[in-house]
This record gives sequence, structure tokens and C-alpha cells, in this order.
Amino acid sequence: MNAFKGEDTQIIDAKGRTIIPGLNDSHLHLTRGGRFFNAEVRWDGVKTLKRALEMLKEQAERTPEGQWVRVIGGWSPFQFEEKRLFTMEELNEATGDVPTYVLFLYSQGYLNQAGLDLLGIDETTEAPPGSRFEKGPDGKLTGVLIADPNPTILYARIGSLPPLTQEEMENGTKQFLSRVK
Repeated sequence: MNAFKGEDTQIIDAKGRTIIPGLNDSHLHLTRGGRFFNAEVRWDGVKTLKRALEMLKEQAERTPEGQWVRVIGGWSPFQFEEKRLFTMEELNEATGDVPTYVLFLYSQGYLNQAGLDLLGIDETTEAPPGSRFEKGPDGKLTGVLIADPNPTILYARIGSLPPLTQEEMENGTKQFLSRVK
């Protein structure tokens, strides 16, 4: 390391102890994030679940035929004043017959009934190994996708969403980059 030492290098004497440099896992999903930026609802900084659900309803009203309402990360139920996740009834009420996919971390995904129907997912659909489609006490699908521990079930749903046009993806990437500092 001495070869990299310069005039402004700060030397810290660890007195024989091990030092592990800090790791920063801050990263961007530039390709996916940019391509679909204009098609996604962002809940970053949204204070209430009520507002988050209103945003879904607003997006569902303007989502073109053949496209989906998408929330792909960037949120936690703990950011909401209500300190809870939406119910599937609330998700279905907010989005109606517009297919919707909401991703929470890389542990769970939520499909509204229109999304389940469009993807042909029913009680007989097999989930990838290490994941499952949650069923209620009645044996019916709830719309919750569980990555336990394999996130393939979640990635596969993202990958199955309809593509945007080249122009839409280029515009989304420009919008994404203009907001990333």
C-alpha cells in the first residue's frame, strides 16, 4: 500500500489490530430502474399508507391498456404512519382490474387479482423451489408471493411484466438519471 501513499494520505496506526474498510452497499439498479422509471410508482418518502394507496389508484387510472401498475422497492411499511402493510383487499380496491405488482424488498411480492388472472396463476401453479404462493385458510391464493429463501419467484414476476417501447425506456432512463444525484 505504501506505493499508493501520497502527500495527503492519512496514516492510522491500528497498533497491530485488524482494520476492515467500511463497506457501502449503496447501489442503483440503473438498467431496470431507468428502463421502467416512468412506469413505476415510487413510495420513497410517502408518509401514510392512505397516500400510498391513493397513488396506486391514480396510477391505475392512467396506466395504458396492456401495462401494469408497478411498485418495485424503495419502501417499507414502517415508513407509514399506520405502521402496517396494505391488505390485499385494499390493493384490489385501489387498482381494480388493472394488473398490479408490488415488490417488498426481495422477500415478498404482491399481485392484485387482475395480475394473478393475467399471469394465469391459480391454486395449482407451482412456485419455484425455495418460494411459494401464499394461500389463505380457504386454500385460495392471497396474491402474496413469498421468497423463502429463493427470490426467483419475485424476479420471474418482474421479468414477466410487459416491456415498454424503446422511446419510453429512453425517456425513463433520462428521467431516472436526472433525479439521481
